Amino acid sequence: MKVLKFGGTSVGSAQRMKDVAKLICDGQQKIVVLSAMSGTTNALIEISDYLYKKNSSGAMELINSLEQKYMLVCDELFASSTAQTKGKAFIKASFDYMRSLSKSIFTTFEEKNIIAQGELISTNLFTFYLEETGVDACLLPALDYMRIDKNAEPDMAYIADHLKDILDNQPKHNIYITQGFICKNFYGETDNLQRGGSDYTASIIGSAIESEEIQIWTDIDGMHNNDPRIVENTQPIPYLNFEEAAELAYFGAKILHPTCILPAKLHNIPVRLLNTLDPSAPGTLISNDIKHGKIEAVAAKDGIASIKIKSGRMLLAYGFLRKVFEIFETYKTSIDMITTSEVGVSVSIDNLKHLDDIVDDLKKFGTVTVEKDMVIICVVGDLPHEHIGFQAKVVSALKDIPIRMISYGGSNYNISFLIKAEDKARALRALSKHLFEA
Repeated sequence: MKVLKFGGTSVGSAQRMKDVAKLICDGQQKIVVLSAMSGTTNALIEISDYLYKKNSSGAMELINSLEQKYMLVCDELFASSTAQTKGKAFIKASFDYMRSLSKSIFTTFEEKNIIAQGELISTNLFTFYLEETGVDACLLPALDYMRIDKNAEPDMAYIADHLKDILDNQPKHNIYITQGFICKNFYGETDNLQRGGSDYTASIIGSAIESEEIQIWTDIDGMHNNDPRIVENTQPIPYLNFEEAAELAYFGAKILHPTCILPAKLHNIPVRLLNTLDPSAPGTLISNDIKHGKIEAVAAKDGIASIKIKSGRMLLAYGFLRKVFEIFETYKTSIDMITTSEVGVSVSIDNLKHLDDIVDDLKKFGTVTVEKDMVIICVVGDLPHEHIGFQAKVVSALKDIPIRMISYGGSNYNISFLIKAEDKARALRALSKHLFEA
């Protein structure tokens, strides 16, 4: 059985839902994971924000507007009055629930329930549509089997056991529809997977049922060898190794979230990236196979700050780096890149929420310099140390770009450079010209 995930853009209108229905109705049994319709989650977060601020009139205005949007979707999606009535009744119940929350104390628990409505609405409307068109489909509520543990990580054993029981204890269907992103937490409350959202859901389900393939359908034909928004004539990459895909996803390739790589990799389940708007495009196949000695792609990660700590106390001392890293750990801030010398250490971070506090604490150990508006440029491929020429080729492409940091050797699949944001476009184009166009 395959697992197919469709994002918010893929189900962003009634016509898009109909197109997805045509794609999945090929006679093969599958589980289909759906996101909320595009724009819905952001709207639900804004509604929650109004309710937190006790501005019920502001919340009601947004609730009414979003409800009306979904009512229009029902008019376009369903052909029969029976299906329209069923769809509109479900929508009304969801939005009436949101309205009821304006009369109670609003907490994180209520917020998670509101945000979950996006996936609940899209999957129910889509299932109603399949039933109306005579498709043998069944809704699998994610809240019945998808659970995270005390550390907010997927409880894989629980998920596998409960999903298997659900599938075994009901009549077999051709298509199973389920929600991405949402889950129950360890305490039985509605929650969500946060990182990776629906992509993560698809990978978890694929691993739990030992799927033959996981397909991630978006609005672009696979992972490209550079950023098509900046560089002309980029090409989709036919094949990637899991390690390469994870590096690209982490360092800026928005088509896929890095968290969804690991479950598929561990269970050796191939992941295929496909385009809903161009289903015939081959896309990108991610697996444990690798093409040796080849540079595959370039990605860029924005919003980076570099922090340099210089201290004479670091010279010939042990324990200095531990003290520095403990500060980042205290503020739950991960480090992307690091370089060291005898009297200094430089790191880069992408979460700037606690930057001022981190800098204040670091000043206890040395002189601290911060540079914001930085970008990490990542070159990915099979780049083993014994291969001669890769490093020189990459560095040569950036000969006219001021480089703040270089990271090489931590992985056989990645060479990273820290540069100013103003040099990003020039760097991406130069790398594309030297690495791919030639």
